Amino acid sequence: MKHNDKHILHVVNIYFVIPYFLGGQFEYFRELGYELDVVCSESPYLASYARQHNFGYREIPILRSINPIQDFKSIRQICRYIKDRQVGIVVGHTPKGGLLSMVAAWLMRVPKRVYFRHGLVYQTSSGLKRFILMSVDRLASLLATKIVCVSPSVLEQSIKDKLSPAHKQIVLGKGTCSGVDTQGKFNPQNINPEKMSLLKQKWGIDDSDWIVGYTGRLVRDKGIMELVDAFDLVKVNNPRLKLLLVGMFEERDALPQEVQNRIKNDPQIVWTDFQNEDMEYFYAMMNVYVLMSYREGFPTGTLEAQSMGVPVITTRVTGCCDSIVEGETGIFVSREPEELGKVIKAMSEGEITFSTERTRSWVMDNFDNLRVWEEIKKLYEPTTIEG
Repeated sequence: MKHNDKHILHVVNIYFVIPYFLGGQFEYFRELGYELDVVCSESPYLASYARQHNFGYREIPILRSINPIQDFKSIRQICRYIKDRQVGIVVGHTPKGGLLSMVAAWLMRVPKRVYFRHGLVYQTSSGLKRFILMSVDRLASLLATKIVCVSPSVLEQSIKDKLSPAHKQIVLGKGTCSGVDTQGKFNPQNINPEKMSLLKQKWGIDDSDWIVGYTGRLVRDKGIMELVDAFDLVKVNNPRLKLLLVGMFEERDALPQEVQNRIKNDPQIVWTDFQNEDMEYFYAMMNVYVLMSYREGFPTGTLEAQSMGVPVITTRVTGCCDSIVEGETGIFVSREPEELGKVIKAMSEGEITFSTERTRSWVMDNFDNLRVWEEIKKLYEPTTIEG
């Protein structure tokens, strides 16, 4: 079959990740003469997002769990899409999206097969489950012609765990999969004061409130239980302290019902559920961004927060350890609620401070999306792809 070396197909498991993994790449690469499509599981948001960013798409189930019958059907559908659209570059994201896309692309002899290793999901598993997860990653890596590790620590661990040969793996600059729009969306100078005032009013946030924030999935793996426990310790006798949680609960890796109830019913916790827009405004409301993850690839939220001048508290786990400059743009802590609570308290009382300008400039200098997209563009050039 014919392959158009200017036609790129991205395969992801859920819509939620598209703005983070791809963002403005659609417009950037279209201006360079590329055509971009997306294969993704069904979502009520996908059609409107595709119209907004002018890309083709096909809804095909990309299940996170292993389901041989459905996975086979999905691979066959991806193969058909590749053939119909004469795709010449296939880019797979996350272990499952990476596996199905790399198998389909290999079967269809697509010359450029790029697997983005967004994290190491097996790190928090053991036994047979860990073996299966590592095997999925190794097979996707074997069939790929190039592997992008989204952070230096993911690359280091990937080589240590022998997921794939070192020569096939790269990191884009200092890390991340798509960078951050530091000049446009995530630029504090572009915040509209009137809109900010209306959003604060909508969510019950006063200008005098001191906001601890988080954006993303509300699951155990993200350390949400520890964050809520730490907040409970520091909110006592401090009604102006609020916890802003921008994200959705999930059934997979779900929080205990008791924790979910605390989040929903505590008057000092603002839970917005999933938000499809205005993320920059939520960051602008925050005084500190907290991510207590057990594992990450490269946490986009920490970069977006810092781009808005917001310092970060996070852990030293894979991915997170690459996402701040300790003492300059944020602080590393353990996941002990007492330790996290002490740091939040010290920051809210002005005992620990950070420079907004320094925090923002670090992201601008190293993770601006145009810098990252230049590196991605090199991936699609014939000389960068190995058999």
